[in-house]
Amino acid sequence: MSLLPTDLPAVLDTPLPTKRWQKWLLLLVLIYAMLLAVSLIGSGFKIATGEHARELFAFASNPVMGLIIGMVATALLQSSSTVTSIIVGMVAGGLPITIAVPMMMGANVGTSITNTLVSLGHVTRKEEFQRAFNAATIHDFFNVLSVVIFLPLEMAFGVLEKSSGYIVSMLNINVAMDADIINPIKTVTEPVTSMITESVSFLPSVYPGIANIVLGIVLIMLSITLMGRVMKSLMVGKARDILHHSIGKGPVSGIMSGTIMTVLVQSSSTSTSLMVPLVGTNVLKARDIYPFTLGANIGTCLTALIAAMGVTGINSGVALQIALVHLIYNVLGVIVIYGIPALRELPLALSYRLSVLAAERKMYGAAYITGLFFVMPLSVIFVLR
Repeated sequence: MSLLPTDLPAVLDTPLPTKRWQKWLLLLVLIYAMLLAVSLIGSGFKIATGEHARELFAFASNPVMGLIIGMVATALLQSSSTVTSIIVGMVAGGLPITIAVPMMMGANVGTSITNTLVSLGHVTRKEEFQRAFNAATIHDFFNVLSVVIFLPLEMAFGVLEKSSGYIVSMLNINVAMDADIINPIKTVTEPVTSMITESVSFLPSVYPGIANIVLGIVLIMLSITLMGRVMKSLMVGKARDILHHSIGKGPVSGIMSGTIMTVLVQSSSTSTSLMVPLVGTNVLKARDIYPFTLGANIGTCLTALIAAMGVTGINSGVALQIALVHLIYNVLGVIVIYGIPALRELPLALSYRLSVLAAERKMYGAAYITGLFFVMPLSVIFVLR
């Protein structure tokens, strides 16, 4: 029995278990489902492309195109965790890591749209909207600035690819996976992956692989969305305590709290969006939540790392490598941009000026959202293609 995309709304509307132990059990099942989904995507790409995965993704060999694909996919799916997990699965199936690195960068930018949309809830009250839009777009400008700095460095020197590759080589991942060592994740996921692959093997040509890919993507979307709901129901009290005890107490405290809270609720969009109304209603200042937002960028990397654990065999090393790229990229972004005073102030200044314009004329806000997240990326795709 396959889960079709049309089944998702009904499944997501299903009430969660009420008992705490049932929620923890459901969380374990969902983590397993995510690992299984990554395995399905990887095997699906191998079946569908054979040894030609590089040719299949030749359209994204331009790093700018890879960036745009990651950005648009995340803006549409409203979840960087989903997109980064899919990218991990694609790398496991043969997608060259050189193409996947800018996709990860794009996912960071695409996830920023959620906070900006949340700020529109204050649009009827001018001063509140200005403050909320200011708070929301700090995340946007920070992530765009990270791309402006690190994408050229990556294209010229391969900074992220080489540094993550060095870490993986130190861990000796491929050797460990190829040795006769029991891999618990492979042990529990491979039988189900093989059973599903066998069940669709009657399909002609590349369609068995495509079926695995589609099922894997649907399963990732379902599992990550439900994981977010379960984690929020389990951890929202602790997350709120962390928030109240850390915001406004210095950058290190703010970054750490943003990281921890995002790990707890498994969604950077959720944790950063919680800040927007607080700034809009003047409970906090935009500058107060800035470090928290940066920590959320780091905390969201956990999902891709968990997804990489589900990859076994010869591509296990590159799957972990692309997950580490996401982590290194976000950590370096915080160190470089927040560590240099001139760069640190840039997202704050730009977001403030834009928020003033948007508060005066709402069309500026609408033009910014549609322009940055949809019109500009689609125009770049049209020009490059």
